[in-house]
Amino acid sequence: MKVSFSRPLALSQGDPAGIGPDVTLMAWLQRRELGLPPFLFIGDPAVLASRARMLDLTAPIRETDCAGAAAAFADAIPVLPIPAGVEVIAGEAHVATARGTIAAIEEAVLLTISGQALGVVTNPIAKSVLYESGFRFPGHTEFLAELAKRATEKPVTPVMMLAGPKLRAIPVTIHIPIKDVPQALTAELIIETCRIAHADLVQRFGIQNPRLAVAGLNPHAGEDGAIGKEDQAVIHPAIQFLRSEGIDAIGPLPADTMFHDQARARYDVAICMYHDQALIPAKALGFDDAVNVTLGLPFIRTSPDHGTAFGIAGKGLARESSLVAALKLAAQLGRVAEASR
Repeated sequence: MKVSFSRPLALSQGDPAGIGPDVTLMAWLQRRELGLPPFLFIGDPAVLASRARMLDLTAPIRETDCAGAAAAFADAIPVLPIPAGVEVIAGEAHVATARGTIAAIEEAVLLTISGQALGVVTNPIAKSVLYESGFRFPGHTEFLAELAKRATEKPVTPVMMLAGPKLRAIPVTIHIPIKDVPQALTAELIIETCRIAHADLVQRFGIQNPRLAVAGLNPHAGEDGAIGKEDQAVIHPAIQFLRSEGIDAIGPLPADTMFHDQARARYDVAICMYHDQALIPAKALGFDDAVNVTLGLPFIRTSPDHGTAFGIAGKGLARESSLVAALKLAAQLGRVAEASR
């Protein structure tokens, strides 16, 4: 099935006081030279207009729906309006905007699951603002999994991947304290994470036989048990089980030698045991170009690999490169997924 750009990507506003509106404007202004896929911005058009004035940018805005977004994209930023809930001041987070931020994410998911949008791209949110409003999810990833479950009535296990031009990295455990990682790390969790990674690399990234490099938890991957038992007791059996299923997984590998140029050439994704073990090398190797991809969902979701950056919102200092990469990767994944059907 040939995929065109008749369907836009659904781009949620994120926190309206952050740099989401800034990078959206700057990305759209370079749409032609960058070959950007069309997107439908879901959020408050007044916020976009205000930020354009602050940044002295000329960017027409056209309120529309998913059906009209692709046609409008050439001449204006297509916007599906969702009020912010309060007058937004760049750089000043406000709890009253939380409802609109959440609604924009929900709408993006609904449009994508219904087939009207090609995929979801999310601008960064401020979790502390959402928590203050009663938001009960640790972050975007867990909320997207809940939305997928509501829509499909099937449980979903989301897997976070940082994908850049030089490295793809997945943390098995994510937003938990380091002291809790050994207890949270189980063979079952490693196996499930690797299965999802393998499946999405095949189905969405078009990699026929993905190679998974699995990091150890402890220094030197435990040094045969001398520096911790988890590598031998938990990680090694998980890898052996994965290999018995035909998944090309190797390890546990010492994390300090996994990320140099020659090492990265030997695998397609690094499976890491905790948040910083994955995100430090991913961001060091591609801070401006890395993309947050959520695997395991029944729809495509990418996001820029940066936060709301309230301190530079509206000042012309934000870089749009990560959003551009997120938009391009979402479109690429959409094409691959459709072509494989």
